[in-house]
Amino acid sequence: MILVLGATGFLGKTVCKKLAERGLDYYPTSLSLGVDLRDESKTLKLFKKVNPKVVINCASYVGGIQFGYKHPTELFSNNLKMVTSILNANHEAKVGKFINPISNCVYPSKSTYFKESEIWDGEMHESVSVYGFVRKAFIIGANAYEKQYNDKIFNIVLSNMYGPGDHFEEERSHALGALIMKFVKAKLNNEPKVVVWGTGTPVREWLHIEDGAESLIRAIDIPFFSGPVNIGVGNGISVKDTALLLKRLIDYTGVIEFDHSKPDGAPYKTVDGSLGEKLMNWRPQKNFELGVQDTIEWYLKNKIEL
Repeated sequence: MILVLGATGFLGKTVCKKLAERGLDYYPTSLSLGVDLRDESKTLKLFKKVNPKVVINCASYVGGIQFGYKHPTELFSNNLKMVTSILNANHEAKVGKFINPISNCVYPSKSTYFKESEIWDGEMHESVSVYGFVRKAFIIGANAYEKQYNDKIFNIVLSNMYGPGDHFEEERSHALGALIMKFVKAKLNNEPKVVVWGTGTPVREWLHIEDGAESLIRAIDIPFFSGPVNIGVGNGISVKDTALLLKRLIDYTGVIEFDHSKPDGAPYKTVDGSLGEKLMNWRPQKNFELGVQDTIEWYLKNKIEL
């Protein structure tokens, strides 16, 4: 049995869909399904009830850059409680494999090409320091449980994800989802301009949600590797070029205005995915432009009231 934590979230829903397509038995849970993973006793009770051989952890409390600036204490406390609760339950239930996704925001702000060996080589960007710290705490906790109890916890580092089913809310949206929302609404409302946060210069490597979920499922079958493992292809696109792509795909005819008073976030994020490719004999497959088109179509169908 595979226990999926955070099964109703953006990543968790796609993981469950892929497990079902493979005919694999899984048990979905999340806060909305009745289990608060911040509560150690409830979390342990869940693990003992399901008795999973594998856990895929998609649970987190997260939002976009605006959300991070407004709610740092909630990001810290909610996620840290989940880290300690889940690691303890995983150990007590003697789970064979624990698959844990880590955001690539854990890398130092000075880094431009993220390599696993450099994950501890500097401070994170201040825009993600709270959330990134707690995700790094999961890496530290995983190492502690491995050293003391030989627990097998895989930390899979994922790039910025996007795709159908993403959050499309003012504060909770990831950067790409927020941009799609802005351009679609501007077109439908005949607005003369779209305002994009920052200078447009930051570069991001994007990972389609289907590829992110696929990597977690493939991690079930790879040999144990105690360090973090990156998933990525080493290619990024600037915020400006992303905005221009959205303007073309959405057929928006207004202008794009960059608000330099708003934060950019880290300047450059691309990922060395060679270790992940070697371990999984696989690398992310989704073409970025096609993935963006799929996401726009999903948003138009599911989130816009015409």
